[in-house]
Amino acid sequence: MANGTLYVVSTPIGNLEDISLRALRLLREAALIAAEDTRHTRKLLNHYQIETSATAYHEHNKLTRLDFILDKLHNGLNVALVSDAGTPCLSDPGWELVRACLAEGIPVDAIPGPAAPLMALVLSGFPVQEFTYVGFPPRKKNELQAFFTRLRPEAKRRPLVLFEAPHRLVATLEVALEVLGDRPVAVARELTKLHQEVRRENLSTALAYFRENDPRGEFTIVLAPPEGETAEVEPEENTAAPIDPVARLQELKASGLRAKAAIETVAHETGLNRRQLYASWLELS
Repeated sequence: MANGTLYVVSTPIGNLEDISLRALRLLREAALIAAEDTRHTRKLLNHYQIETSATAYHEHNKLTRLDFILDKLHNGLNVALVSDAGTPCLSDPGWELVRACLAEGIPVDAIPGPAAPLMALVLSGFPVQEFTYVGFPPRKKNELQAFFTRLRPEAKRRPLVLFEAPHRLVATLEVALEVLGDRPVAVARELTKLHQEVRRENLSTALAYFRENDPRGEFTIVLAPPEGETAEVEPEENTAAPIDPVARLQELKASGLRAKAAIETVAHETGLNRRQLYASWLELS
């Protein structure tokens, strides 16, 4: 029996009209829909009178549901993978299901559609020949500082795109300003929904606004490089001295960073293997 196909299906990020005819057809024809939140996905399915059964597949049950979904595919049934909104595999465990299918010879196809990072970039007005998508930032302040420190070289060259929840927006903007400095930013919320808004201003201005006005909705943030700085960064970085990984780990440890955040930072800065860096970290104790 031939394997079924895993279809990675993009769904609307707010406006239910933003779904393709192909996506609707495949959701109807699939034997099973693997959804991040079946209750959320059922609203979309009910709107279009789609009766396909759905099973939950998310960060907290991915290990137990993976074999169940693979069994369906090995039995020749097609499965559609969807996230709560937008394109699966961006900031959700969908990529692990895709990788497992590829490893077992199961065909995988993707149905393009809405993606909040791309929409925010388009609406930002920034040049976007290149950009770096970084998903959701860490929650703890020291890890957030390490996160933006690691991205500082990228942030000088091209826009950074990240997601944030309303209750963490101010804290994230504060640390971004502290580590990256003031720069143009586009803060988009409720994309494609009734109350869609995109604020285009300096990071310091955006921070001041949201300190005074409670953030509401889901946010996509585009941090642009400082104006006039992009062209100057290459010679400076090309002549920089090599980083001593052990000394850098010691420095980050002394600053209060925990092992995971410190190792991630040094791995990004040096390109070294994380296991080697972890061994070096243990020797510092």
